[in-house]
Amino acid sequence: MSFRERNDIHLARRIWHFLGVLFIAALYYFMAPRNAALLAILCSGFMISFDSARLFSKRLNRFFTWLFGPFLRESERRKPTASTAMMAGITLIILVFPRDVVLLTLLFFSVADPLASFFGILYGKDKLIGNKSLQGSAAAFVACFLVALAFYSGFGLMTERLFIVCLLSALIGAASELMPVGRLDDNFVFPVMAATLLTGLFYVFGGLNGPIIAS
Repeated sequence: MSFRERNDIHLARRIWHFLGVLFIAALYYFMAPRNAALLAILCSGFMISFDSARLFSKRLNRFFTWLFGPFLRESERRKPTASTAMMAGITLIILVFPRDVVLLTLLFFSVADPLASFFGILYGKDKLIGNKSLQGSAAAFVACFLVALAFYSGFGLMTERLFIVCLLSALIGAASELMPVGRLDDNFVFPVMAATLLTGLFYVFGGLNGPIIAS
């Protein structure tokens, strides 16, 4: 692997995304709904406020980029970070969508985005939309299929239609990672799009008949 490829992969950022969203999913699973919503709002509000403040303060921005440099894109030194957009998207879905849908969305988000980027950079020869590749989307699809299989099997949800539900869920995960929505950050788009489409899938296949996660 060339130095350029290693640099483009930005492995620290991929790991940060995976572990960060997985940690949020774990907190969400164990917290009461009201507490989870309150914490999400507070975190999102703090991140938006801090991002705004550092962009007006060169000294604060220098400290921030020194502290989190390994996890930042070059463009994020001069504009809001993807983490802020991600937290805003996560907060929105926590406030709007059913808990089981939110949990599955977070699990998808933790694996699909970093794996799609990793495989897309290394093996992405067939471009689909912008810099997104067939190979990256295929990696996201496989990851989401396996996550959905474990999720539905583990919670005993829609098991009579397990294969088709896992297949459609994986398509939703891969499409949410692939599709752009205007100029919105894809870290905001992914959770909102995935949660919206998964809610429709749960409704059609009877997955919203009762809560999976205790309230």
